[in-house]
Amino acid sequence: MKNNSNNDRNNYICISPDRSWTDLRLDEVWRYRDLIFLFTKRYFALTYAQTILGPLWLFLKPFLTSIMFTLVFGYIAGIQTDGVPKFLFFLCGTAVWNFFSACVSDNAKTFIDNASLFGKVYFPRLTVPVSKVTAFLIRFLIQISMVLIVLLYYCVNGNVRPHFELWIVLPLLLLQLGLMGMGVGIIISSLTTKYRDLSVLVEFGIQLWMYGTPVVYPLSQLPQGWMRTAALLNPVTAPVELFRLILLGEGLFSPASYLWSLGFTVIVTVLGVVVFNHVEKTFLDTV
Repeated sequence: MKNNSNNDRNNYICISPDRSWTDLRLDEVWRYRDLIFLFTKRYFALTYAQTILGPLWLFLKPFLTSIMFTLVFGYIAGIQTDGVPKFLFFLCGTAVWNFFSACVSDNAKTFIDNASLFGKVYFPRLTVPVSKVTAFLIRFLIQISMVLIVLLYYCVNGNVRPHFELWIVLPLLLLQLGLMGMGVGIIISSLTTKYRDLSVLVEFGIQLWMYGTPVVYPLSQLPQGWMRTAALLNPVTAPVELFRLILLGEGLFSPASYLWSLGFTVIVTVLGVVVFNHVEKTFLDTV
């Protein structure tokens, strides 16, 4: 009987509120990977439920946005695109930026949107932002297929010369942007449990961030001086320019700017996970 009792005790999972800041329990997130899959599936089910066009919106939104950018920024404002066809330039930039901005904006609402769920059942809270990044990555891969079709058309006509030998780097860039977006998003989410004003500023801040990133203009169009320096200090600039350079064959790559971007990604991801795990223990008292 004593041995049986010890065995039963060993099978228990102890859930305790007190743990150090460095105890991230990432192994729990891996054990709950099936839950990440279910959350990812749930995102697509809820997003396109009760819609007439359903998943077609995955293509229509970036397509229509790119047409508008082409008309406004390409023809009315006359922004040059380094020889890349304007529609392809804006379509590519829109797809990459939408992926990053979605990782930020949706993860910034993690605690507020899931307060009722978090208060009912225990599971590693970090599975929610990870599942969102996974969902947005799948959405990006679907949207990029449209970019590749347009790219193929212009390649056949000789308008674009992609660096096919570097395409193996593209998944690493997407991973970096996803982690950066998740890190920034969960830091904001952790802060909004006490300071609700931040949730109001997120969408506005993301719009400003987009115009500070070479999405609707190439980095080469910025004059040498403080404007280009400020753009290079933007941690999203280097991945976007490198993505465009590899996929479209045109773009400015600054090794120093990319190393800064990579370092920023590591810092913000680690800091975000640490703060997120700390706040999850007490956020129900303030949400």
